[in-house]
Amino acid sequence: MVNFNGHLYEDEHKFLNQQNRGLRYGDCLFEAIRVVNGHIYFLEEHYLRLMSSMRILRMEIPMDFTMEFFQEEINKTIEANELQKAQRVRFTVFRKDGGLYLPKSNEVAYIIEAQELEDSFYTINDRRYEIELFKDFFVNPDMLSNLKTNNRVLNVVGSVFANENGYDNCLLLNQQKQVVEALNGNVFVVKGKTIKTPSLKEGGLNGIVRKKLIGILEKSEDYNFIEESISPFELQKSDEIFITNTIQGIIPVTKYRKKVFTNEVAKNLIGKLNAVARITA
Repeated sequence: MVNFNGHLYEDEHKFLNQQNRGLRYGDCLFEAIRVVNGHIYFLEEHYLRLMSSMRILRMEIPMDFTMEFFQEEINKTIEANELQKAQRVRFTVFRKDGGLYLPKSNEVAYIIEAQELEDSFYTINDRRYEIELFKDFFVNPDMLSNLKTNNRVLNVVGSVFANENGYDNCLLLNQQKQVVEALNGNVFVVKGKTIKTPSLKEGGLNGIVRKKLIGILEKSEDYNFIEESISPFELQKSDEIFITNTIQGIIPVTKYRKKVFTNEVAKNLIGKLNAVARITA
């Protein structure tokens, strides 16, 4: 079942058409959300990020788009799909049909989809996870790149490149040839007791788990956290590299080119992340 503007439809029901602005122009935002036993992980952060992004894109925010409404519509969709334990939810917002580049209206519509996840908690998988740089195209270091929009053709082409070449993921670069993020999340590098992640000024997504992990690291006495540029040269000098996103939590990289990495820091942080997720759920 899919939730379209509060109404539930079967998955194969045709409720969109060729005029959809998300399809035509990528005039669309979305949140990928983890829900466990009815608790929405980082509910407030997802809601506030969506509201902030809608304002930046000059979308009209409906009066009933409260955090309670956001929560109720997500749970209604999960219940309609009779899903158990853990779910991945996509909450998509787009301007209503009409207009060319200039929309006829700034009013919005929304779609909510849900699917079941295997794990109820964030876990570390010890499987092989090899990455490479994707250098065919670059990320623009600006505010639009920080938003979770449907303009993800760079991520799509990068994913095809990774699949064709046997990589599990790729890291994206900006026009200054600095590391920005992975195809599906933010990136952190570890050297000794120092942990670094690129500043949002480099063009990376303003990730929810990125923000939560920074909060954990800034309070920790075990690590020195730095938010600054990361060059590709630093990757092979690192002890660990890991990727973060809301659905999977922390994904340790095991290999980049000839360098093999450990995952001790990632394993240490995953428990802290689970603790924060349960508190805010």
